[in-house]
Amino acid sequence: MDARVFSLDDANALVPWLEERFAAMAPVRSRLVDRQEHLLGLLRRRRSNGHSSSEAEIAAAEDEVSRLTSQLQTAVAEITNAGILVRDIGRGLVDFPALRDGAAVYLCWQRGEPYIDWWHPTDTGFSDRRRL
Repeated sequence: MDARVFSLDDANALVPWLEERFAAMAPVRSRLVDRQEHLLGLLRRRRSNGHSSSEAEIAAAEDEVSRLTSQLQTAVAEITNAGILVRDIGRGLVDFPALRDGAAVYLCWQRGEPYIDWWHPTDTGFSDRRRL
């Protein structure tokens, strides 16, 4: 478990900040998925017997994928540097290391939830969420 342990109040205070971060990441992630698919299409055409993609077009697509990936990595690092565990960027799913009745647990939140209302043991995941 990470060094930082969150109280429920501390974790809930970060929910608006997380909403902002995931809202900013959503279009970048969407663009990245689109650009990755575009790059794969270019690479497939280059390998086929038919249409050929230019090296410049492939290089530009690779550069854009790298740039977008770096942007997402920076945004995720901002969250993880706060001690929060990012589980799924697309869903905006995170875990906050916490204690419940003296045991290490994760307070679980996903984008769109107004506050943290769930937890799960550290050896399970989202599917084992339990109400606080």
